[in-house]
Amino acid sequence: MNGVLGKMSNILYVQTSGVDTPERTYAPFILGMTAKAMDVEAAIFFMIKGITILKKGEAEKVKMGSFPSLKEVIDQAINAGVKLYLCEQSTQLLGMSRGDFIPEAKIAGAGTLNDLALDADSVMTF
Repeated sequence: MNGVLGKMSNILYVQTSGVDTPERTYAPFILGMTAKAMDVEAAIFFMIKGITILKKGEAEKVKMGSFPSLKEVIDQAINAGVKLYLCEQSTQLLGMSRGDFIPEAKIAGAGTLNDLALDADSVMTF
């Protein structure tokens, strides 16, 4: 969808919940895929415990109800073109290294989050 003045619309999802609250992990991926299907650019910024979702091997352990595993949903979102950003400061806060995460997630700092939020037409947090 084109926004005001023909500008491409975009949305940012900020994920602060992690694998310890699995019921909160699916939403940004499903919404991101829906946005892409609507021709809206979508990005998810993972911070605080949200980074645990992108730790190698963790998403495979999350499966809720009749939904596919979280790993399958993440892969679908990546294939749809949803961009994933991982907060570098949160990795330090939780004592994790850059190599602990899936390669599709771009390590980014607080400035990137601010830029993404300022550029987004809408921001949602989970």
